[in-house]
Amino acid sequence: MASIQIYISKKGFDVQKAQRFFKERRVTVQELDLKKHKLGEREIMTMARALGMQNLIDREDNKVKSHPACYYNKDEDILHAIAENPWLLRSPIVRSGNQVTVGYRPEVWEEWLKK
Repeated sequence: MASIQIYISKKGFDVQKAQRFFKERRVTVQELDLKKHKLGEREIMTMARALGMQNLIDREDNKVKSHPACYYNKDEDILHAIAENPWLLRSPIVRSGNQVTVGYRPEVWEEWLKK
């Protein structure tokens, strides 16, 4: 099994549930706090291939709604905005190799752990 990374932009209920899910199964995860960790273009593109660039931005968050990127239509513009402002991302984003989920998705993670 590939290593598991959890990208966290804000501590919410889904983040806590995701952390607990892997902790209860004794799975070591690498947590990346997006307030401290800048994402590379390749990392963002891996997420975008799995989820779609438009689905990466947290359009429900009031702070994000105040940023122009919330209203961008071009993937390239969103990519650059996320690279500069990783707090725009939905949270948590959980990644195992090229497989990526956003939010709390235990049914998907169970499948990953079986492999």
